Amino acid sequence: MTVHLHWFLPTGGDGRTLVDRHAYTDGGVKRSRITPVSGIRAPDIEYLTQIAKAAEQLGFEAVLTPTGTWCEDAWLTTVALSQHTERLKFLVAFRPGVISPVLAAQMAATYQRITRGRLLLNVVTGGDSTEQRRFGDHLDHDRRYARTAEFLSVVRGVWSGRPYDFEGEHYQIEGGLTALPPDPLPEIFFGGSSAAAGPVAARHSDVYLTWGEPPQQVKEKIEWIRGLAEEEGRTVRFGIRLHTISRDASAEAWATAHRLLDDLDADTVAAAQQALGRSESVGQQRMLALHGGSRDRLEIAPNLWAGVGLVRGGAGTALVGSHAEVADRIEEYHALGVEHFVLSGYPHLEEAYWFGEGVIPELSTRGLLPRIPASQAGVTPWPDGASPGVPLLVAGGR
Repeated sequence: MTVHLHWFLPTGGDGRTLVDRHAYTDGGVKRSRITPVSGIRAPDIEYLTQIAKAAEQLGFEAVLTPTGTWCEDAWLTTVALSQHTERLKFLVAFRPGVISPVLAAQMAATYQRITRGRLLLNVVTGGDSTEQRRFGDHLDHDRRYARTAEFLSVVRGVWSGRPYDFEGEHYQIEGGLTALPPDPLPEIFFGGSSAAAGPVAARHSDVYLTWGEPPQQVKEKIEWIRGLAEEEGRTVRFGIRLHTISRDASAEAWATAHRLLDDLDADTVAAAQQALGRSESVGQQRMLALHGGSRDRLEIAPNLWAGVGLVRGGAGTALVGSHAEVADRIEEYHALGVEHFVLSGYPHLEEAYWFGEGVIPELSTRGLLPRIPASQAGVTPWPDGASPGVPLLVAGGR
């Protein structure tokens, strides 16, 4: 089992700080500033294209794009970026409660034809009722997961290319059809830490995605989902969502991590923790429990830093260290059964280069990445007599 590496598209804004989305009323789209934070980058198509092209050139397989109020629409943004890239796949996050499952299946089919098969789907059930109500969704937490299960049943049903009927609590479909099914069928990534989420993952997901908890906790999650999937007669693969701060020397990486906290005063952290604490997401509550809102013990496992979660929801941990140390931690998670690594960093353009030019060669040397012909990978092979199996990256950056 080799490692699949994915990067992230900051469609809600990017920058050299952890507080960028708190610095603008519009997430950076129009740069309507309410607090004086420097180094903010709006998520315009030109900047996102830079990140997508860098990810493709550096050897990432796909990029995840988020969904939510403060993000650009994931479907429209990524299909536009597909016209500026050749091989890069797009892990499109979307909420099943705000779109018809038959329409979503049709959109996926169209997307596959436009991009020649470069779509992956990240199903986000939603853990914040306030956010859900903005989109007209008033179901409670557990009923949202029940609806997601029905949604995915319909999507897979209509992908058969034959009329499909479904009678459920949330969807009643008569003759649902995707006349030209997607080819290939997009893999479905799905996450959720609650009792309501587990059976949905086991029954419907191709890849179960967890946030970056310490290895022992990740191991327990994998065993939980694997057991549920076996009861369904299915096999589920596993992925993890992490930030990264990788440098030539460990001390330099930790210095960068500490600088990210410089903009965070006690009031900013307290306000963010209060807002995040209202989330219904069990995964979010597990993220908060890793640090308890305190800066005192943020290295919660070797090279695993919880500082991002002081002010940001979702993935709140980062791998921090030298390139070899970060590769060690990836190898450790991989040994537990994690195959897909969905990574990000601040800013996303520069951190893609740090990881791509530092960690990817380490992983290649260890045999954790597939051998890709240089003509497909966008890299130049090593000259005769140089280190075999490790690509010479020709992209710029540090």
